[in-house]
Amino acid sequence: MEIELRQASNADKPYLLQLRLQTMVEHLEQAGIFLCEEAHLCRLEEDYACSHLLLINKVVVGTLKFRLVNGQVEIMQLQIAPEFQKQGLGRCTLKHLFEQYPDTPLILTVLKHNPARRLYLSLGFETYDEDEYEYLMRRPAHKTFMA
Repeated sequence: MEIELRQASNADKPYLLQLRLQTMVEHLEQAGIFLCEEAHLCRLEEDYACSHLLLINKVVVGTLKFRLVNGQVEIMQLQIAPEFQKQGLGRCTLKHLFEQYPDTPLILTVLKHNPARRLYLSLGFETYDEDEYEYLMRRPAHKTFMA
């Protein structure tokens, strides 16, 4: 499987906004968070320079937004388009990121009702804190994971 992360451009914003709406609204609303489209756009534009289109075998399947901060890789968003979900693409994308940054711990947050948390746990992330809506998770550098 060929994984490519292509820096997102301004021309990609309409796709990324639709992707966000398709993949996040259900989980946000389950948590009691109701956002208008403008609020979703603001979230999308936050740290936009860190946004990447996720291509698998040259097909755009989603997005990965991440940055290096304080000696850690912060995963800010991983969204797979609905038609490509449940195929192991999120798992492959995270493993790709682990290979790119083997000496660097990774951090992320996940909404409490988002089933993606199971994926993160299976890949060696551990919950180290939580707030009303999210779990804060960390994966140490060089952590092994199940296939």
